[in-house]
Amino acid sequence: QVQLVESGGGLVQPGGSLRLSCAASGTIFGINVMNWYRQAPGKQRELVATVDRDGGTDYVDSVKGRFTISAISRDGAANMVYLQMNNLKPEDTAVYYCNADVEDWSRRYHYYWGQGTQVTVSS
Repeated sequence: QVQLVESGGGLVQPGGSLRLSCAASGTIFGINVMNWYRQAPGKQRELVATVDRDGGTDYVDSVKGRFTISAISRDGAANMVYLQMNNLKPEDTAVYYCNADVEDWSRRYHYYWGQGTQVTVSS
């Protein structure tokens, strides 16, 4: 079984910073891509940032220049993914979810989700 566990959410004032972390554990033979999604109240879940196994990154336009995604690999598989969020705005308020495309015990790739961590940007 594979588990993704997020941490680092909280309450921050506009213009502040937070760093989210996500730890992947379990039977993992490889990871293709790790993502951060977010879901605000009454809105659909959206993809915020992506990092692939080659280190390539991509971001939704609304966070470009403010958010940075990074991953740490061990034994050829990314085990940790981070989301550094700077210059936070009230519209960044959401539950943030870690997501990964993992080659698991079945030797097939499946997407896994974390439980989510709340980020609230408010004065």
